[in-house]
Amino acid sequence: MKVVLVAGGSPQAGDERWLEGAGLVVAVDVGAAWLAGRGIRPDAVVGDLDSVDPGLIAALEADGVAIERHPTAKDSSDTDLAIRYARRAGADEVVVIGAFGGERLDHEIANVLLLAAGSPGETSLALVRGGARVSAMRGGETRQLAAPPGCLVSLFGVGGDATGVTTSGLRYPLAGETLETGSTRGLSNVVDSAPASVRLQDGMLLIIEQLDEGDER
Repeated sequence: MKVVLVAGGSPQAGDERWLEGAGLVVAVDVGAAWLAGRGIRPDAVVGDLDSVDPGLIAALEADGVAIERHPTAKDSSDTDLAIRYARRAGADEVVVIGAFGGERLDHEIANVLLLAAGSPGETSLALVRGGARVSAMRGGETRQLAAPPGCLVSLFGVGGDATGVTTSGLRYPLAGETLETGSTRGLSNVVDSAPASVRLQDGMLLIIEQLDEGDER
């Protein structure tokens, strides 16, 4: 089941498209206001609810929306808690709208770091904004990319060097090579033929795909 979370960043115009096909929509704290502004009723709201209008929460609760309240003093971010909620609900795919933008750079960085959590075989997790999709892959995986020809793909080693990186369908191919942590070698590759793919022997890769066609720059 695909679960879409709406966090408290700054979604771009048209990000409603990421809601398509969702079996469950979860508002993360003030993400409930973004949904309400578009006439969309979430299935649940998760968070400490310190940034959202209490009147909106009361109205949603009266309408039967599940509300999972957490204390303000806690050891996990609201987005982290919402991802756990989605997994308990049976998600095999989690997409997060609103993971970027807003006034909190630390929250943006924390959201990206959430991609490094978990282990192979667990729920698929992606952060999206506009035409960009950010995800992670681990050693031993092969990933077929969604980006169409002409679009940008960037690969970054995170949490240590990513070794044995092999690509197909990208303009600047890699063949069993290493992307060191902090290296920009994998920045701004281009899809020449779809579906492009990436295989990783060991380590972890952060993958940023620009899914809008004709976006090569």
